[in-house]
Amino acid sequence: MGSMATEIVAFLLTISGWILVSSTLPIDYWKVSSVDGTVITTATFWSNLWKTCVTDSTGVSNCKDFPSMLALDAYIQVCRGLMIAAVCLGFFGATLALVGMKCTKIGGSDSTKARLTALSGFQFILCGLCSMTACSIYARRITTDFFDPLFVAQKAEYSYRGAASLATTRHYPSKPGSSLQKDTHEQRQFGRNAYV
Repeated sequence: MGSMATEIVAFLLTISGWILVSSTLPIDYWKVSSVDGTVITTATFWSNLWKTCVTDSTGVSNCKDFPSMLALDAYIQVCRGLMIAAVCLGFFGATLALVGMKCTKIGGSDSTKARLTALSGFQFILCGLCSMTACSIYARRITTDFFDPLFVAQKAEYSYRGAASLATTRHYPSKPGSSLQKDTHEQRQFGRNAYV
């Protein structure tokens, strides 16, 4: 009786893990990047394995599906393949585990059920490895792009240089009437879209 309870608990845990892996495949927010500046330039970029979207400061979203498999980056293709393989392996592993449990009437003799249960356990291990590898590859790409100083897509145009007092952050023109010098300083500080 104790082994059947252990099998049922293990089956429920593996099914819940498979459901979680399956629910991460269509989720929208695999990667989120926001550019916060003035009210005009605030935008949030987010993407997953299937599309990329942008949401502006008014809350309007504009999404674009990835055009074709051949135009995709290699890491997205690999992550797609691994996540789909994980979902398929988890489904077949759950089916074999259900057939191989001692409390079910299908599956044949005890030795056949034991082989089916071992095969389902192997498939669940492969499912977990595929999903962890896909998430790790995607996360590595995000952190590599974030810390790469040459990667400028979806990064703010200004950099933080430490705290400064109010007197040092203001710029006063040297002569009255030379507002051009002040305007260029403010445009450098806030980016080119500060005044639209």
